[in-house]
Order: sequence, then C-alpha cells, then structure tokens
Amino acid sequence: MRIRTGWAIAAAMLLSVATAHGQAAAGSVGSPSAVLQQARQLAARGSLESAMALLDKLAQQKPELTGVERLRGEILYQKQMLVDADMAFAHALQQDPTDREAMEMRGVTLYRLARPAQAIPLLERADQVVSSANVDPEYVLGLCYMDVRRYDDARHAFARQFGFGPDSPAAYVATARLLLRREFTNEAIVFVRKALAIDPKLPMAHQLLGEIALAQADLPTAIRELVAEEKLDPLNGVLYEHLGDAYVRSREYEQARRVLNRAILLNPNDTGPYILLGEALTGMGEPAEGVHYLVHAEQMDPGNAVTHSQLGKTYRAMGERALSAREYEMAVAIQHRNDPKPAASQ
Repeated sequence: MRIRTGWAIAAAMLLSVATAHGQAAAGSVGSPSAVLQQARQLAARGSLESAMALLDKLAQQKPELTGVERLRGEILYQKQMLVDADMAFAHALQQDPTDREAMEMRGVTLYRLARPAQAIPLLERADQVVSSANVDPEYVLGLCYMDVRRYDDARHAFARQFGFGPDSPAAYVATARLLLRREFTNEAIVFVRKALAIDPKLPMAHQLLGEIALAQADLPTAIRELVAEEKLDPLNGVLYEHLGDAYVRSREYEQARRVLNRAILLNPNDTGPYILLGEALTGMGEPAEGVHYLVHAEQMDPGNAVTHSQLGKTYRAMGERALSAREYEMAVAIQHRNDPKPAASQ
C-alpha cells in the first residue's frame, strides 16, 4: 500500500512539473500585443533580423495587428531598403489612416526616393519629431518644397523648425543657407537680400553673400560683403577665414595676413587659416615664416592634400627642391587615396 501511495505521489509531482512547463511555454508565446512589444525591444537593441522574424509570424494572423507594418517599415528603413519600407508604411496606413508616425515615415521615405511631390501631402500633416529615424518632418518638408520650387513654403517650414517667425529676417537667412547648401544659389541671394531689406544690420547675411560671391570667384563683391559683416560681427573667426581667402586670391597679402591672424586667434583648432596664412606669407616673399604655419596645419591634419600641395609651393620658393618634391608626391598620393574605387567586374 505504501508503494502504491509513493508511486501516486511521484506521478502527481511529474504531472505538476509537466503542467507548469506547458504553462511556461505557453506564456513565452504571449499575446500578439506582447510579441509586437518584444519585436520593438529587439529592434531598439539592433536585433533587426530577430525582430523581423517575429513580425513575419504576426503578419500571418488575420486580421493583422495594427503596428506590425509600421515597425516593419521602420526596420526596412534602417536597413536602407527604402522601396520595401515605403510599401510597409503604405500598408500600415491602409490599416490605420490615422497612424501619424507611419504617415510621417512614409513621407520621409518618399523624399529619400526622390519623390518629393508625393511626400509633401503626408509631411504637411506631421506635427512631431520621428524619433525612430532621428528626423524632423518639418526639415524634410522644407527640402521637398525646395525640390518643387515652393521656396516660400520651404521658408515657413524651416522657420517652424528653428522657432523663427515665418516672415522674420532670420527665417529668410536660415532658408538662404539651406538653399545654398542645395546649390540653389540665385534663390539664396534673393532670400538674403530680402532679409537685409527687413533688417540691414542682421548678422550672417552679408557673410552669406560674401561666401556666395567667393564661390563664384567674384572677389571684389566677396570682400565688400565680408568687410560689411566684419563691422557687425568682429569676433567671427569663420568670417575672417573667408575674408582672408578672398584677399589671398586677390593677392592682397598684407590684408590677408591681418585678418588671418584674427581667424587663428578666434579659431585656433581650424587648419584653414594656417594654410591660407602660409600661402599669404609665401606670396609676400616670406616663405620661411609661412612654412611654420603650414607645418602646424600638417600636424593637425596629416591627410589634407591642400596642406601638402601648399607646402610643396612654399618649399620650392625657399629653394628646398627635395622637400618640395616630397610634399607634392604626398599631395598626389592623398588625392588618389580619396578617389572613388572602380566597380568590381562581374
């Protein structure tokens, strides 16, 4: 009797363990919402393939859980699979037309697919930063407006992003800076002039006009605008570097030395003023002094081909042919190192 009772107790214990194991296994599967949350956590940790595997399982359930396709789109976006990401976001919006994050992310994706006109209606409805992609819909919307030549709408979008008044001179200058970055040069000039018409003493406006003129090799205009900026912002190191560049190109070396010394005092960790000052001193017939600034720039950034090229010119002016040849060779080697690699043959 005792033996039978012992077997009964053992059987009961085994059944209890088996039941508990089965419950734990069932709990590990969890509800669809719990699985989606697990997929989100995996994606946040960078385990994109594991997260996608869970999403594929959830996608087999009908009806599909809202949020699955949006997360799929976010993962595909991170993997740079933009066409597939767009399809996933579109599917998410079919499931839930009010899914604002899917709406915003589809707009960003369409912009990156060079389809700004299609992106604009989606982004116009955006009102939050998309943290999952580290993008601001207002900024992307402004870029889309640029691409379809709606420049004033772009200004309003950028103004909202920066917190400026939509018709303020700061909004015009900020937009001009971004227009110039996208090589909309003529439009940038128009916007800067509008800003100056509102506020003739607005900082950065004359500097931007000077930079544009410098890029267009219009040296007299560049100098005039940069000198005007100097009167408004005399502690701007970047301004003095641009002005020094304009003076060097104009061969006004003494003026270049004056402003480049200020640039170095204000921005001692930038190599540009040292290189330009070395060039200016060489042009003034003082290469031995100029070489010190160039060597300092080379120590700060050994991989700058411009520094080595100018060192070659300066050493040549000093009669140091071997050193000059070495620097020219280094400049050429750096340039070739940075050349795009040819595509591998199939």
